[in-house]
Amino acid sequence: MSQPTTPETGRPASGGDTSMLTALVRLRGALQEAGLPLELPGAAEQRTAQAEMVDQLEDYVIPRLMTLDAPLLAVVGGSTGAGKSTLVNSVVGHRVTTPGVLRPTTRSPVLVHHPDDAKWFGQDRLLPELERVDRATNDPEALQLVASTAMTPGLAVLDAPDIDSVEERNRTLAAQLLAAADLWLFVTSAARYADQVPWDFLRKAADRSAAVAIVLDRTAPEAVETVSTHLARMLASRGLKDSPLFVVEEGRVDEQGLLPAESVQEIRSWLHALAEDSEARGAVVKQTLEGAVRTLARRTHGVADAATEQVDAVRRLREDANAAYDRAVEQIGEASADGTLLRGEVLARWQEFVGTGELLRSLETRVGWLRDRVVNVIKGKPQQAERVTVAVESGLETLILEHAEAAAERAEASWRSIAAGQVLLADAGEDLGRASRDFRRRAERAVRDWQTDVLEMVRTEGADKRSTARFLAFGVNGLSVALMIVVFAHTAGVTGAEAGIAGGSAVLGQKLLEAVFGDQAVRTLAERARRDLELKVADLLDVERRRYTDLLDSLDISPEVPERLRAASRKVDDLRFAASRRGGEAPEEPASP
Repeated sequence: MSQPTTPETGRPASGGDTSMLTALVRLRGALQEAGLPLELPGAAEQRTAQAEMVDQLEDYVIPRLMTLDAPLLAVVGGSTGAGKSTLVNSVVGHRVTTPGVLRPTTRSPVLVHHPDDAKWFGQDRLLPELERVDRATNDPEALQLVASTAMTPGLAVLDAPDIDSVEERNRTLAAQLLAAADLWLFVTSAARYADQVPWDFLRKAADRSAAVAIVLDRTAPEAVETVSTHLARMLASRGLKDSPLFVVEEGRVDEQGLLPAESVQEIRSWLHALAEDSEARGAVVKQTLEGAVRTLARRTHGVADAATEQVDAVRRLREDANAAYDRAVEQIGEASADGTLLRGEVLARWQEFVGTGELLRSLETRVGWLRDRVVNVIKGKPQQAERVTVAVESGLETLILEHAEAAAERAEASWRSIAAGQVLLADAGEDLGRASRDFRRRAERAVRDWQTDVLEMVRTEGADKRSTARFLAFGVNGLSVALMIVVFAHTAGVTGAEAGIAGGSAVLGQKLLEAVFGDQAVRTLAERARRDLELKVADLLDVERRRYTDLLDSLDISPEVPERLRAASRKVDDLRFAASRRGGEAPEEPASP
């Protein structure tokens, strides 16, 4: 980044200024990075504060620190109908800005300066986002520049929109302009001086030690003493007792719209003296700039706290969604391994395949005899093997779909328990409380892919056994369904009356496989098939889970942002304190080792 310079000399500013400038640029970057998208309590206020702070850094603090010798900028702000434009014209001595007749006044702000000071107000300096124009316009995105020899060099006056305008853009711009002022020339009237809106702005000025002067405008002569005394007490009670208070009595304006010269002579003389005295002018700039920097560092912690709350909320929402789908994966795993699927249609089709009665009864007492008899029992039933495959497919699909629906319902219920989650659900564009519309199709494909994988495992494992009588009797399909049955009773978790049937079915399937492949090979095949099923189920539900987590990812909330904000604020404070200890000159940052 380039060092701050002055237009007259082109010399770099001091090393201390450079250090502070770097710290403030980093603070701006940290503030811009701090997204607060979730609707949490207090988030709206901190978003407003964040925008105000970035604007002030860009519009005033950074440009002013880079050009400390620039003219003093006095921003004239106040309530609707306070007579700001008339006052500006009268102080300058001729018409430079057009008073608003209709409300709201939507014309652009007007900056009046001496012609020799024009170089200070280019697009790259004060209020860079406003287009520079040399004519009156109603565009609030433009800044009209008026050069006038009636102005004292070293001073510029800016006529701002009404702070209480019915147009939000006008109010926002007025606040932005006041935050970019070295000096606030706050205009109110006898009828409006106690209004809440002006005092909200004045409180902010007091909070950041900004230089403020008050103009009590349009005041009837008989009310001057009463109103000015009351206003002075209000200023003192709100930390502004040292602010100059000027009174402009209500009077006639001439054909140019100017007040009598004597009505504004005190204000004009005060501003002229301030512009003429470089030391006094510098003191005003220093007071306001240091107050702005101090306030920015302090307010950053509020944004950091809000960013922490955003991070915590995202973590909670993510954990809730993950918990719902992790539980679904776990429950599907349990139900597909504890014998639950060896019921109903799957059990009936399996019994058709292996035969009932004698084979199952003999299993209880003569398991060893099975290997000699099973070939004859199974032979000639390939169609039954296909029916088992279809039943397994249907049972698994139903199981997976049920748990996917339950997970979606649990995740949605947990998100609806907090306001931020409700907003995200409303903006999701789909009903996240139900499984995806294409989930059933994807589940069917995943189950069929798993069955194909099981078939391929059996085919590969039996490559050197295809000529044996037992392999030929069972066939690849028959051995595959036997392996599926073994997988579904992996934990032997069935109990009660079903234990004998389901458990016996699983043992029978295992004996069929062992008759062909041997004990160790069967254990390996079963473990591979189970793991493959778990992975496919996890992948299926991860897609469902991402409907929730992708919403959170799209918020782009970084867990590192709060600490970056606090670190940037601490750096600014460290430099500020160091400058104070050294009589106002900030030290160089220590060189990197």
